[in-house]
This record gives sequence, C-alpha cells and structure tokens, in this order.
Amino acid sequence: MRTSPNRLLATIFGAVYLLVGVVGFLVTSGVGFFATEGRNLIVFEVNPLHNIIHLAIGAALLLAGLGSVTAAKTANSTVGAVYLLVGIVGLFLTSSALNIIALNGADNVLHLASALVLLTVGLSQDRTAAARTA
Repeated sequence: MRTSPNRLLATIFGAVYLLVGVVGFLVTSGVGFFATEGRNLIVFEVNPLHNIIHLAIGAALLLAGLGSVTAAKTANSTVGAVYLLVGIVGLFLTSSALNIIALNGADNVLHLASALVLLTVGLSQDRTAAARTA
C-alpha cells in the first residue's frame, strides 16, 4: 500500500467516510429518512439516507484500497466522478424538495474537493510500466 497512492487514498477516504456514516447516525435521531433538512454533523447536514450513502462509499473505497491497485484506481476514479456530479447538482438542489440527502453548501464544497482529490489521484497515479514507456 505504501507504494500505491491510489490504494493509500482509497483506504484513508474509505475509513473516513465509514466513520462519518456511523457518527452521522448519532446526530440524525428523529430525522426523516429522506428529510430535505438534516441535522448538522459539524457544518455538514446529514439525514439517514445520507449516512447510508457515506457507509456504502466508505466500504467500497476501503475494500478497494485494501485490495489491488487496479481496484483502488477504479474506485477512486468512479467515486470521484460521482462526487463531481453530486457536487455540481447539489448546487441546484439545496433549497429544493428534490434534496433527499439533505445537502447544504458545506456538503457541496466537500463533495467537489473530494472529487478533485479522488479524480486527480485516480487518473494520474499508478500507471502501468507499459504506459510509462509508450
């Protein structure tokens, strides 16, 4: 794992997102599953659906990071692309009835920042030896 930026990043991000998902359930007691306004976890709004999504993404990243370089690279790129989409779409959903994961401005910034890091590492690191010599 020390020689693969993708495996290291996937493992760290996976563990953090799993922790956020678990801690999120501690603050969302009594909040509706699809509530458009959740409870604050620091400055980020979460609801139970948002917590489940954090758990799923955290598990996928952690498993990929503990697996192979290819799995970590694929997971980082895929999750990064999804977060880029969520960050952009989230800008338009924050005050809408369609905001079923209780996004707020801080969430959007975090999703866009996560996308930038995950996509940068996923698409630029751990290239194969054949690609380097071509």
